[in-house]
Amino acid sequence: MKIIVREAPPRSVWALQQAGVHPLLAQLYAARGVRTADELDDGLARLLPPASMKGATEAAVLLADAIAANRKICVVADYDCDGATACAVALRGLRLLGATQVGYIVPDRVVDGYGLTATIAERVKATGADLLVTVDNGIASIDGVARARQLGMQVLVTDHHLPALRDGAIVLPDADVIVNPNQPGCAFESKAMAGVGVMFYVLLALRAELRKRGVFDATTQPKLDALLPLVALGTVADVVRLDANNRRLVAQGLKRIRSGALPAGLAALFTAAGRVAAVATSFDFGFAVGPRINAAGRLSDMTLGIECLLTDDAGRADELAKTLDGINRERRDIEAGMREQAQYAADAMIDEDETPPPAIAIFDPDFHEGVVGIVASRIKDKLHRPTFVFAASQAPGKEHELKGSGRSIAGFHLRDALDLVAKRHPGVLLRFGGHAMAAGCTIAEEHFEVFEQALQLVAHEWLDAATLLRRLDTDGPLAPEYRRADLVDTLHKEVWGQGFAAPTFSEEVEVISQRLVGEKHLSLKLKHQGQPVDGIWFGHTESLPARVKLAFRLDADEWQGIKRVRFLVEAAEI
Repeated sequence: MKIIVREAPPRSVWALQQAGVHPLLAQLYAARGVRTADELDDGLARLLPPASMKGATEAAVLLADAIAANRKICVVADYDCDGATACAVALRGLRLLGATQVGYIVPDRVVDGYGLTATIAERVKATGADLLVTVDNGIASIDGVARARQLGMQVLVTDHHLPALRDGAIVLPDADVIVNPNQPGCAFESKAMAGVGVMFYVLLALRAELRKRGVFDATTQPKLDALLPLVALGTVADVVRLDANNRRLVAQGLKRIRSGALPAGLAALFTAAGRVAAVATSFDFGFAVGPRINAAGRLSDMTLGIECLLTDDAGRADELAKTLDGINRERRDIEAGMREQAQYAADAMIDEDETPPPAIAIFDPDFHEGVVGIVASRIKDKLHRPTFVFAASQAPGKEHELKGSGRSIAGFHLRDALDLVAKRHPGVLLRFGGHAMAAGCTIAEEHFEVFEQALQLVAHEWLDAATLLRRLDTDGPLAPEYRRADLVDTLHKEVWGQGFAAPTFSEEVEVISQRLVGEKHLSLKLKHQGQPVDGIWFGHTESLPARVKLAFRLDADEWQGIKRVRFLVEAAEI
C-alpha cells in the first residue's frame, strides 16, 4: 500500500478562504479540484438547465401529449436502488404533473435479466399501455424497444449507461425519444448523472412544457423539489461521480431530509437502519438506506423497494421497511459465506510470496447470482485487481449459463475489456454491458476458463506495475487544532462520495496499545502529535508496529454525553 497526499493548490486554498470557507474545508475542496466558492453554491438555480440535455425537450412534448390525451403510461424500471428511486420519481412526478394513468413494471433479476427485453415489452403492452418509459435502462435494449414499437407503443428511453456497441460502432435503439447524457451528440456537461437524475431532469423539462401550454403558470405549478430526497439517494447509491451538478442534487436532497421533508418510506428506512434522518449524511445513503433497497432486487422482488418509496402511509412504509431490513440481513449472511469461499478461491490462485494475477475470475456453483457484484467488489478491494464473480443462472432453461458481475480498478475500463474479449472470442460472451468500473456479462459454463484466460490477457496488456500498485489518496497530516468533535460534525454534513472522496488524513503516529475487539477489529490507543486519541481499524486483525504511518478518517464517539474524536483507520504504510 502506497499512501499518497493530494495536492491542494495554494492559490485555490487562499481564494476559498478569502470567500469565507473554513480553512480546513478550503484545503479539502481545493485538493478535489474546487477553485472558487461559486462552485460550492448548491442552490437549485445553479443546476444545469434541462434544455441542454439532448432529448429532454422532445421527451417533455411526448409526455405532455400523453397526459393531455389521458394515455396510459408504463414505466419499466431496473432492480437496483438507482432504478427503484428513478421509478418512484417518475411515478410521483408524472402524477404531480397531471398524469392519471401511470404504472410500472420491474424485471425480475433471475427470470428476466436486465433491461427492456422483448418479453418485458409484451408484458407492458398487456397492461394496456400506450407509452413505455424506461428508467435507468433501455439505451442498449435494441430488441426490446423494437418489439415495443412493433406492438404499437411509443417509447421514451431515459438512461445514463453507455450505448451498445456492434463491431465497434455505437448502436442506439429505435425509440421515439432518447434522453441520456452519454448518447452521441449530447452536450450536457454532467455525464456522470445517475438514472434517477436523468428522470428528474425529464420532469423539469415536462413542467416547463406544461407551463408553455398554459396548463399552469409559475405560481401554480407543482413543486418538484419534494422528489429531491429520492434523487439524492439514488445518485449516491449508484456510486456515480459526484461532479458539481450531482453534488447539488445530493445537497438539496439532504437538506430536505434533515428538515423532515421526506417520503414516509424513506423515513421508515432510516429508522429500520438505525439512522437519524435529522442528521442524514451521504454515507447513510451509500451504506445504510441504499443497501436495504438493493437487497430486494438481489434476493426478492424490487417491487417491495419501489412500493416503499411510493407509499405515503406511515404504517405501510414501516411494514415494508422492516421487510426490506430482513431481506438485507439475509443478503449479508449469504454474502459473508460467498466472500469467504471467493477469497479462498482467489488465494488458491496466488502462490506464496507471489502477486495476484492481473485479473480475477471466480465461479462456484453454490454462489447466489444476486450477490456476485458485492462479492466482486470486496475481492477487488482486497487484491486490487479487476474481479469478476460468477453464479449459475437460476432462470428456467438457463441453468447452463453463468451470470457474472465485475468491479474494476482505476486504469482498467471493464466494459471495454469485455468488448475486446468478445471480439477475440466470438460466442463466449452471450451478453455484456456496463461502465468503466462496473460491468456484467453472461457466459456458458463451459466457456468459463476461456473467459478467465482472455480477461487476464487483456489485463496483462493494459495494466502496468504502477497501476497494479495499491495506492490511497489522502489529505496529508491533520493539524491538531482540527482534531475536534464539532469539526467532525461539520465534515459529516458535507457531500462526499465517488469522485469527491471523503476526507482521509495521513501521518506517522505512535501506537501506545492495541487489542482485538469482536475477534476481527483492531482497537488502538494512539498518540497523535503528542496528544492521545483512540482509533479503530474495522476488519483488520494484524498488529501494528510502535510507530506507523496511518491513513484515517475522523469520527466522533459519544460516551456519557461527551463526544470524543477517534480515528477510523483506512490503511497503514508498513
